[in-house]
Amino acid sequence: MEEKIIRVIEEQGPMTGAELLARLEVDGLVLWRACRGSRRVVLQRIGTRYLRLDRRVEGYGRLSPSILREFLTYTVAGLRGDEEGLQTRCRALLAHIREVSRAKLDLAYRTVSALASSLDTEESVGEHACFIIAGDIVFEMAHDVPRPERSTGKLVSGSDMDVVVVVDDRAPESLVRRLDEAIYAEKYRLLVTPHIREEIDYVVKREARVREQVRFDTFRHMVACKILDEGTLLHGSEEIFHRVKALLREAGVRDKLRELEARARAFRRLAEEYLLEEDPMRAREEKLFLFFPTEESEEFE
Repeated sequence: MEEKIIRVIEEQGPMTGAELLARLEVDGLVLWRACRGSRRVVLQRIGTRYLRLDRRVEGYGRLSPSILREFLTYTVAGLRGDEEGLQTRCRALLAHIREVSRAKLDLAYRTVSALASSLDTEESVGEHACFIIAGDIVFEMAHDVPRPERSTGKLVSGSDMDVVVVVDDRAPESLVRRLDEAIYAEKYRLLVTPHIREEIDYVVKREARVREQVRFDTFRHMVACKILDEGTLLHGSEEIFHRVKALLREAGVRDKLRELEARARAFRRLAEEYLLEEDPMRAREEKLFLFFPTEESEEFE
């Protein structure tokens, strides 16, 4: 396997794990192990690792991207001695990922700002709600690798757009309903429009719900807090946004998340060691979830 990998890279230059996998048509775990174990193959990872929560992991914390996603999408394989070629390919890949992230952020902003304007009738959305963007986009780690959307099975363009809408407690219930209905309609439109095929995952909730969630006492609350902590203001009320961030700080949520992230980094090291050393068949049967991505979908259900 190592010789095949080296031959492909010699012929075609440094490439991502996904490009290498497509040319060799082998199992992803086998390819990753072969690259990691080679003295001639150099793997260069780009971008940022950040916290994800997963019920299957003790303590819930793991890192994103997953080992597989990181290898396929955010890692360039080159050969020792060709550092210039490797770095050139890495710079091009990083530029592409940042451009994908900016394009998705721009689409999310245009979508929610147009939606908010259309709802500004008796009640101002900008006064009563804030739209928070989270997920891959805020880390400039969004990708455009096609994947099936959960509910429809239709292929969408890579990373979704995670949007949390926090509505103040004074807003009428009719505004909350209209926001939910309008975003759902936009979600469907973006999914089925052939030249877009993007996915918005969203939740609409009141500040009272955030005050419950910062107790950080259930897995669902932990996921909700993590998303709010990493999120940035996309549109709407800055005042509500800052109140949400203050709730997280005052409840000590940020410290708890930093501790989880430290544990997740240690867990990642152990997971990689296990997958590199264990028999591949046994790893598939017992711990293959360590290799694959997980989705924090519970907050958006």
